[in-house]
Amino acid sequence: MLTKSIKITVIAAFLFMFAACSYDSGKEHDESDTALIKTTSPPPIELKEREEDDSVAYQVRKEVLNMDEIYDAAIIEGDKEIIVAYKVKHFQRFRMKKIEKDLTKKLNKKYPEDKFIVSSDYKIFLEAIRLKEDLDDDNLSNDEASKRFKKIIRLKEEMT
Repeated sequence: MLTKSIKITVIAAFLFMFAACSYDSGKEHDESDTALIKTTSPPPIELKEREEDDSVAYQVRKEVLNMDEIYDAAIIEGDKEIIVAYKVKHFQRFRMKKIEKDLTKKLNKKYPEDKFIVSSDYKIFLEAIRLKEDLDDDNLSNDEASKRFKKIIRLKEEMT
């Protein structure tokens, strides 16, 4: 039979171990930590060097958020592609494939010169939010941001 002090020591050791495992290794991703629970409405990320009036990302964001089924979107504009990650309203989850197809068709029709990668996957959405946060905190150079952008595209392609 274990004594009371040994039991308390064992419980304290487990609590300490679990608390240490939850440490975020110094990285702060405040917005992405809650991105799956609440609406984040991040501004679009523009990795491509364009003139101010020529930005497509803000127009795309407006188009995406005008759809009734969608309540949040993260847009990343690269040199050749534009990633559109979005979240659908709860009762629209059964229609996600159709929503993705309709949104892709709508964007391709309105912006034929751009290539769109459209996804309702939470992983893609989270990676887009984390990229935005790291750019805002000056944790990434433009080259590193482009590499992460391409990594998100590869992740989307692997999922399909």
